[in-house]
Amino acid sequence: MMKRSTTLGVVGTALAVALVLAACTSTGGAKEGAKSVDPAKATGTIRVLTPAYPASNEGKAAFQAVVDSFNKTYPNVKVEPDFATYATLNEKISTSIASGAGYDVLVTGVGWVQPFAAKNVFEDLGNHGVTKKTLGEKSTPALIPASTYKDKIYAWPLTADARAIGFRKSAFIKAGLDPKNPPTTFKGIKAAAEKLTERDSAGTITRPGFDFNTSPGNYRQAFVQLLAANGKDLYVNGKQNFDNKQGVETLNWMKSMINHVQPFGQQNAALKPMTYTNDAPMGFVGGSIDCSDAGVGQANCDDLGFFLLDNTREVEMVGGNLASVGANSKNKDLAWAFIKSMSTDPALEAMAKLNNQIPATANAADSAIVKSNALSKFVAKNLGKAIYEGGATNWLEVRTDFNSSVDDVLLGKRDAAQVLGELATKSR
Repeated sequence: MMKRSTTLGVVGTALAVALVLAACTSTGGAKEGAKSVDPAKATGTIRVLTPAYPASNEGKAAFQAVVDSFNKTYPNVKVEPDFATYATLNEKISTSIASGAGYDVLVTGVGWVQPFAAKNVFEDLGNHGVTKKTLGEKSTPALIPASTYKDKIYAWPLTADARAIGFRKSAFIKAGLDPKNPPTTFKGIKAAAEKLTERDSAGTITRPGFDFNTSPGNYRQAFVQLLAANGKDLYVNGKQNFDNKQGVETLNWMKSMINHVQPFGQQNAALKPMTYTNDAPMGFVGGSIDCSDAGVGQANCDDLGFFLLDNTREVEMVGGNLASVGANSKNKDLAWAFIKSMSTDPALEAMAKLNNQIPATANAADSAIVKSNALSKFVAKNLGKAIYEGGATNWLEVRTDFNSSVDDVLLGKRDAAQVLGELATKSR
């Protein structure tokens, strides 16, 4: 999931404990369709850990709607939610594993599946009849690789969080740039950003020419997306693919932009893409924008255009919310049934709206949220060009080092080649 990252907890130790627990607990479960118990008579409690619903009145109401739908079929099953954030998710999972009281349903993000599947924390959804073929028939193919470990499916995609580059048409015209032909290469974007950057008489940037849309400690995802546009996925078959000429070139290009066209870590008060409100004329944007009066307004939306990075390859970075069954759950069939309730069109529509994302379904283009704004239409159309972060089984540990190390390069404290070499040795 493409969320702001924080320092992760003791996942290594907790997952080592999980190996012992998994060895003592069956990771099987009845196949989908093997209804040994009448749903109306089924009892029990399932614990659901999810960052996909904010712990707000709106988020809780959307989750309760899923519970109500689930309870129409399973009226005697209790659902206990734990409304995590991506800042607390890893710690909650690690603590639950260490205590032996794991969750039945776990919603995580892109890059999380492989580390937990490798340690037997997530159940193989093949035990519930899920295959790549059946997943592909209902979900966007873009997130199948992110749901897979060793050719088995361990998560069901719920929503997709795609990233493109947005720009203000009016700003392009004012700067003498062609809004019908926006730049897509590193060289072209930098040249345009330099023209678009505004400064005061002292040379201080008053309006950045390019918005990285991130805070200090979180430039990692921008690097992943830019690296892919430069021809290299972060990992290939679990092996690092960034300690190379393209990786160094990409990181040094980012460095050349920082404090030149945008101050390091600059964000607006709302912590939203600055192009949405015309605080920046170009930059990274998310997967959906609210064009209503309650959002940024239709006038702002009408002035926006979008394109994909294409230095040597056209790419769209995609994250999202993915649902898994806990390998140590005592109610795996009920957990899977609840995931199916979370995956109905109304439930996914509500979840996508809460997270400014789009449903991760094969028919996403037909959803109301996609039809509501040009950005969602654009990213949904380009999901076939998806790339994503992660891939290593220790990614949740390595990404913490990525965050601080990338910052060091951007601020001129360390050399790009040295940093990428060190990160490569830590990947496995």
